[in-house]
Amino acid sequence: MRPYILSECSWKALKTERFDLAVLPWGATEAHNYHLPYGTDVYEADTIAEVAGKKAWEKGAKVVVLPTIPFGVNTGQTDIYLDINMNPSTQLAVLKDILTVLNRQGIHKFLILNSHGGNDFKTLLRELGLNFPKMFLSSCNWFQALDKSKYFEEDGDHADEMETSIMMHIKPHLVLPLSEAGSGKEKKNTIKGFQEKWAWTERKWSLVTEDTGVGNPKKSSAVKGKMFFEDVTEKISELIQDLCKANIDQLYQ
Repeated sequence: MRPYILSECSWKALKTERFDLAVLPWGATEAHNYHLPYGTDVYEADTIAEVAGKKAWEKGAKVVVLPTIPFGVNTGQTDIYLDINMNPSTQLAVLKDILTVLNRQGIHKFLILNSHGGNDFKTLLRELGLNFPKMFLSSCNWFQALDKSKYFEEDGDHADEMETSIMMHIKPHLVLPLSEAGSGKEKKNTIKGFQEKWAWTERKWSLVTEDTGVGNPKKSSAVKGKMFFEDVTEKISELIQDLCKANIDQLYQ
């Protein structure tokens, strides 16, 4: 039993245990090119949260990692077989129920560890903050925590060199040979503002990529994945520690 993983805790242990911060890993269930499983975002969220939580716990942080939410916003992938969409309004309802429990039981610091690019929790947490004024609500995208170019040669944001390398490290038995992977070539929007990324529209996934990947995975390796994984879990661990120690009434100087 790991005392910082809620799903492994017993009632006997929790009768006397108290936590400062709850971490909610949030993934998605969707196609990841030809070589990675549909649960890639969930496996990444699970493992990164568990290892970062362990590192923080061993340094004194009173953190509890909640079970991972396996479905994310996939509104741009409605024609991709068995990509499971959870609407933002549903996410809002799920979060409200979870925060109601945490707030009632005295855990007033909350962090979403996001593992899916289609999830965007900022506006949801803004609204929920009005309902839970005593709580400190936050989120982070682990995949944006480090400069990827220091670890990987190819850019991308879905089943790319980074994700493939991480999965080769944490779940190698679920990664098919790279010879079976598609190129992950992304078709660019023809409108300049969207190309420059100061304007936004949702990508229609089947029009953007033929293999559901965005980013060439061919140079991926377990060695690269391990280096990135160790560093990103250390950085998430530091965030967890900082949140546990922080006085939420004195965050600004």
